[in-house]
Amino acid sequence: MAYLAPSEFVTKMVDAGESKIFMSTRDTVIRAYMAGAILALAAWFAITINVQTGNILIGALLFPVGFCMLNLLGFDLLTGVFVLTPLAWLNRRSGVTIGGVLRNWGLVFLGNFAGALTTAFLMAFVTTFGFTQSPDKVGAVIGNIGEARTLGYASHGAAGMVTLFFRGVLCNWMVSTGVVGAMISTTVPGKVIAMWMPILVFFYMVFEHSVVNMFLFPAGLMLHAPFSIMDYFIWNEIPTVLGNLVGGLAFTGLTLYATHVMTAPKRELASPAPRRIAA
Repeated sequence: MAYLAPSEFVTKMVDAGESKIFMSTRDTVIRAYMAGAILALAAWFAITINVQTGNILIGALLFPVGFCMLNLLGFDLLTGVFVLTPLAWLNRRSGVTIGGVLRNWGLVFLGNFAGALTTAFLMAFVTTFGFTQSPDKVGAVIGNIGEARTLGYASHGAAGMVTLFFRGVLCNWMVSTGVVGAMISTTVPGKVIAMWMPILVFFYMVFEHSVVNMFLFPAGLMLHAPFSIMDYFIWNEIPTVLGNLVGGLAFTGLTLYATHVMTAPKRELASPAPRRIAA
């Protein structure tokens, strides 16, 4: 598996961030839409495995297949562009502005949301036979997830909000490491292995991923779970997005950039003092 040195793949991160900022609106939205739809499908797949096997580790082991697929196809998640595009600005790439970074984030958010919402509707339709009956076991579990991870946090007040934010931070520490993993090898097996490991950690640890939640919570609402749209945005999506931004940028993007692009001068070893020879 051809491995790239950190100085090489971090430069690729900056290049990727620059490319995404200057991408057309059409391409940005299409790629984000497909990323949201595929990641949502992977979440549905993993929850189905959990329900059928009763073992959440198996679902976590297989969930990364969706992340690997969307990255190999060149699609974009909000959690990824949170890390990559600011690096192009920090590197002072020509024409890159804060406005361009924010434009990219906004378009990717909308595209991810639309894609995840599409999969959520398909899941809700399939698990209820076109909304003609109560959801099956998988649909019921997805509805319960939405309730537990909105009203559950709200029941703890400020402590629940901070916990939610920190779970978002921890999530994108791992997910953004997976984004970087796609760049550290020039072979498909190498990319997949490097992406698989941190995504497994995030999913098994039940951290909060803004794009996965764009599927889980609207799906729960479609299945009449007992929480509201405002519950979803205030007690999950907004704090999760902010946590994902901080976690990915602070723990992955800035640390790699600081030590592999903006490196400090290497310490030169002082020459040993000449030894005096006694007269």
